[in-house]
Amino acid sequence: MKIFTWHIHGSYLFYLSQGNYEIYIPVKDEKTEGYYGRGETFPFGNNVIEIPAEQVKDHHFDCILFQTNHNYLVDQFEILSQEQRQLPQIYLEHDPPSQHPTNTRHLVNDPEITLVHVTHFNNLMWNSNHVPVKVIEHGVIDSGIHYSGHLAKGIVVINNLPARGRLLGFDIFQQVRRDIPLDLAGMNTGDWGMGEVLHPQLPQLESQYRFFFNPIRYTSLGLAVCEAMMMGIPVVGLATTELSAVIDNGYSGFIHTDIDYLIGKMKLLIENRQLALEIGNNGRKAALKRFNIERFTKDWEALFTQAAAGKTYKNLQITI
Repeated sequence: MKIFTWHIHGSYLFYLSQGNYEIYIPVKDEKTEGYYGRGETFPFGNNVIEIPAEQVKDHHFDCILFQTNHNYLVDQFEILSQEQRQLPQIYLEHDPPSQHPTNTRHLVNDPEITLVHVTHFNNLMWNSNHVPVKVIEHGVIDSGIHYSGHLAKGIVVINNLPARGRLLGFDIFQQVRRDIPLDLAGMNTGDWGMGEVLHPQLPQLESQYRFFFNPIRYTSLGLAVCEAMMMGIPVVGLATTELSAVIDNGYSGFIHTDIDYLIGKMKLLIENRQLALEIGNNGRKAALKRFNIERFTKDWEALFTQAAAGKTYKNLQITI
């Protein structure tokens, strides 16, 4: 199958590309959003194929995958032919509503388009109109690098955290770091962090830290959390959005809405490396079951196959 989409979230595109299909992405010299091409950050396979944006209309595809409102409202009319715009379409929504958390209607309101949410929380919050909806939870690769935890401090991995403020918990990060040794990795972290660490190098770095801290108040379940769990790193985070349904508090990680409670658990992990190993191992078992890449790509292959065959949503059989 030939799937056309835009390069929006590099790590998600990398995991999506592990499936048995070809992914075509447009590229422009100016590298605007969605038109970066393959880039040099991720080790994409040969099934991720660049097409100059002006040549997209000359190619055959089986399905169009939208990932942003701009893709849906603007990009498709600029680079797809009229015939291509009649192909089966899927809209992949990466985020929960950014406006009212329960009453926001999704942009897509076409029963011919399948809307895919990446978490059950997102599906719960969005008013998805009357379009076909599926939840395909994340899948991540087991890097083969597992937890050592010999550094008695935590790590936070968020791009642009200072600029993104309360939504991603910059204030919480600052509060916790007054009591707990924390390092921050990510683009544009300024004096607060170590800067960008490329995705292929992240597992080796993260595995050394005693725990992974996720201070984000309101987001989808970050792939970084899934990756940390897959490596066996204990995860500490806020009991909000999907994370509250992923972490079994006290068994596979620590979650709460009380920051002082979380600080106490971080201190406990720093003092007790054996407990950290046990918590991390339990989290890894959960990740292997819930976020394994085979399940993830199987779900996407099933959806692409059914969409390309013109089958209806009611006929879809996807395992979660």
